[in-house]
Amino acid sequence: KGVKSSAVFAERIVGKPYLILDLKRDIISKYGLSVVNVQTQIQTAIGGMVMTYTVEGRERYGIRLRYPIELRNDPEKIKAIAVSTPNGTHVPLGDLVDIKYEQGPQAIKSEDGFLVGYVLFDKEEGFSEIELIKGAQKYFNSKIEEGKLKVPTGVTYKFAGNYEQQVRANKRLAIVIPISLFLIFLILYFQFKSIITSLFVFSGVFVAFSGGFILIWLYGQDWFMNFDLFGTNMRELFQMQSIDLSVAVWVGFLALFGIATDDGVLVATFLKDSFKKNKPNSIEEIKDAVVIGGLRRVKPAMMTTATTILALLPILTSTGKGSDIMLPMAIPSFGGMVLNIITMFTVPVLYFVWQETRFKWALYKSQKESNKNNS
Repeated sequence: KGVKSSAVFAERIVGKPYLILDLKRDIISKYGLSVVNVQTQIQTAIGGMVMTYTVEGRERYGIRLRYPIELRNDPEKIKAIAVSTPNGTHVPLGDLVDIKYEQGPQAIKSEDGFLVGYVLFDKEEGFSEIELIKGAQKYFNSKIEEGKLKVPTGVTYKFAGNYEQQVRANKRLAIVIPISLFLIFLILYFQFKSIITSLFVFSGVFVAFSGGFILIWLYGQDWFMNFDLFGTNMRELFQMQSIDLSVAVWVGFLALFGIATDDGVLVATFLKDSFKKNKPNSIEEIKDAVVIGGLRRVKPAMMTTATTILALLPILTSTGKGSDIMLPMAIPSFGGMVLNIITMFTVPVLYFVWQETRFKWALYKSQKESNKNNS
C-alpha cells in the first residue's frame, strides 16, 4: 500500500547468456599440458592478448593479437582451434574443454564487498517515505512468517535511498532541535534575568510551532485558498499540495524558533521597564501598566512580523531550481509568524497574571504578619 505501481522497476539480475569453457583437467594432463597453458592459448586466440604498444605523440595504443572474427564467432569453430602441446603436436580445443551456454548477470555490481541488485520504486501522494517503508517492511515480514516469501541463505535486503537519508537526518534533528530550544531559552534568561518572564516569552515558540503545523495541514486541504484572483488560482500560485515532514520542513521550523520570540521580547522588555518606572501598588495600577505597555508595543511588533511574512511571499510563489527545497522551509516560518501575532496578547496577559499573583501573595503575607503582631 502506498507504492506507485507504475514506478516499480527491478533490475534483471540474470538473463544474459554466457559462453562457458569448462576445462577437462584429466584430459589436459594426459597431453602434458597445464591449466595455465590452455587458458593462455584460449586468451590469445579468443579474447586477445596485448603484445606491444604503439606511441603516437602523447597517445598510447595497445596492439592486441587474436584470431579473426570468422574463426571464433561460433562454438564449433572455437572447438576447432588448435592447441599446441609440449611434444609439438596440436590438439583441437574441443577435446580439452566442454563448451556450453549459461545464464549469468546482466552486470556485476557490488557494495561493501557483496553482490547487489536494485529494485526501484516511488511513493503515491499522501504517503511519507518513512510510513511507506515501514508498511513495506511489515508486509515482507508477514509474508516471511507465512512461508510465502523465502529469503535464501546468504541473501539479505534493506531499504536505502531517500528513506535512509531521512532516517539519518531525523536522528540528527532529534538532537539539534532540543539543543536549539534550550539555547533560545538560555538567551532569553540572560536578557530578562527571570525564569518566569523567559517562559512567558518562550511561549511564543510553541504558538509559532502550532502555526507552522496548521499551515502544513491547510496546504493539504483542497478547499484552502481554492479561488481565482485576477484570473490566477491561488492554490496554483502558491503551489499548494500535501507536505511531508521532510528535513527541509524541520529546518524551516528551526529558523522559525529563532524569530518566534521577537514579538514577545519586544512586549516583555517594555512591560519590565514600565513596572520599574511606575511601580504599581494596586491591581488596577498593575492592569493599567500592562495595558499601556502592550499598546505601546503593538506597532513595533506588527512591523517586525510583517517584514518576516512579506519576505517569505516570494519564496512561497517561487518556481524553478531550488524551489522544491525552499518552499517546504518557508511554509512553517510563514504559518508560525502569522499565528505568532497573538503573542502580543498572550505575553501581556501572562505577565499581568504573574504580577497580580505576586501582589496578592505579598498582600496576604503582610496581612498575616500584621495579624501575628497584633495578637
